[in-house]
Amino acid sequence: MNLNECLIPKKLERLLMNMAAKLVPYLMSEDARTQAEFYKNALNGEIHFVKTLGEVPGTPEAAKDKVMHLVLTVAGENTLFLSDSFQPAEGSRNISLSLAFDDEAEARNAYAKLGEEGTIQFPFEQQPWGAYYGEVVDRYGVTWQIVKQ
Repeated sequence: MNLNECLIPKKLERLLMNMAAKLVPYLMSEDARTQAEFYKNALNGEIHFVKTLGEVPGTPEAAKDKVMHLVLTVAGENTLFLSDSFQPAEGSRNISLSLAFDDEAEARNAYAKLGEEGTIQFPFEQQPWGAYYGEVVDRYGVTWQIVKQ
């Protein structure tokens, strides 16, 4: 198995190959599997691929269950990569993930689920520019901007 096969499974390769360049958020986590399950449930997603450090020869026993690379799609065909971090994974206001929906009910549902055990920054409501917008920091410290145009 080459490096590209480890990072991008064949069934996702077609999605990523349709663009000259594609920016994919890569989240470092203290528990990538649990965080991915949270996003899968909150955003109607699917986990496509998990590679652990245990699959790499010479990995110490204590690290074998750690996630080296996980591929998840959420809210349609939006791809997220996750990995377990060996340092504390702390949230940052330097970046946020913006997720735009066509359907208001889907946007409200995503906002509510991502906000469970998180922090509401801005309530999801209609804004002066006409769109619905809300912002939450989820339980993992990731800031989400939820938009319905």
